[in-house]
Amino acid sequence: MTSIGGAASSQMVDWNLAVATATRLVRPGPEVSRDEARAVVAELRRHAKASEGHVRGFTRMGTEETHDTPVLVVDRPGWVRANVAGFREILKPLLEKMQERRGNTPGGAVLGAVGGKVTGVELGMLLSFLASRVLGQYETFAPATRELPAGENGGGRLLLVAPNIVHVERELDVQPHDFRLWVTLHEETHRTQFTAVPWLRDHLEGEIQSFLGETDVDPMTVLERIREAAQSLAGGRPEGEEDDGGRSLVEIVQTPAQREILGRLTAVMSLLEGHADFVMDGVGPDVVPSVQEIREKFQQRRAKGASRLDMALRKLLGLDAKLRQYRDGERFVRAVVNEVGMDGFNRVWTSPNTLPTKAEIAKPADWIARVHRKADPGDSGTGS
Repeated sequence: MTSIGGAASSQMVDWNLAVATATRLVRPGPEVSRDEARAVVAELRRHAKASEGHVRGFTRMGTEETHDTPVLVVDRPGWVRANVAGFREILKPLLEKMQERRGNTPGGAVLGAVGGKVTGVELGMLLSFLASRVLGQYETFAPATRELPAGENGGGRLLLVAPNIVHVERELDVQPHDFRLWVTLHEETHRTQFTAVPWLRDHLEGEIQSFLGETDVDPMTVLERIREAAQSLAGGRPEGEEDDGGRSLVEIVQTPAQREILGRLTAVMSLLEGHADFVMDGVGPDVVPSVQEIREKFQQRRAKGASRLDMALRKLLGLDAKLRQYRDGERFVRAVVNEVGMDGFNRVWTSPNTLPTKAEIAKPADWIARVHRKADPGDSGTGS
């Protein structure tokens, strides 16, 4: 994998080592014959194409012309390479800022080189854990590379991780054809969200960069935060401090300004994930005959995790919060659509000002009152 992002960034994180570590540690996928693997890839591509029409018809978002992003069916190492490329892109400003700060300290260059390798290994270990669990992903900030094409107009790419899809359909003992289409409906909804709403990508990137821009780059400050986080997670809080309320490591190390931004990001991600779940279940009964069985078994799998280690890592990384985003976001979307119809719900995509707040995700009626101006009796917003 060629170097991307310049020498400064590579000193802070050894990206090539991250890829090498992840691909070495990632578990092998399920056993399939070469012919079966080809058939799975071909079917996933067909389902992705069919899902475009299903999602557009149900959501009333976008047109055929809005989709310039490729669909890539990948294996686990392919997912790792794609995500490392995305991380490099979105983290580049922060890493350059940290590199500049470190370069002004005695021995900073040497510490940077050593630290970059350590961070590369740690990132690789994390990616190896996630690479066997992700079924699909819309990469919003993916740069185009020779191996991994992306949309021409700043768009990303849709990844479908074939071995993981096969593994889960076997584990759940569900109909493979139905499960593969069900998964692609969820991921295609994410692609539609970003291709049909042109401002969404830039808005999300701006929020993420604001979040990263608030990061303390002083190493001693970061180490102190990590120490406090470790104490909290281990149950060893300093005497007299209140419980952290079950927050993850990711949340604990944030500044107050970052927590405010994180609240907005959480609301957006809850909306996007909940909308995708709502769409896949809404379209499902018409095109996925066994959707009810798939949903029930998949929800049970989501809730219980694979093992005690898996549950601990989910907590540490904040993945439990992501599960709540699916649930809370889906409830928000369902409540709004039931009240004002699909066209009324689609006002959410008008501008950043019409996105729900974190509080409104929990209270959809407040979003409806704010955006639909219920004082106007002639504006029902219904469209379904």
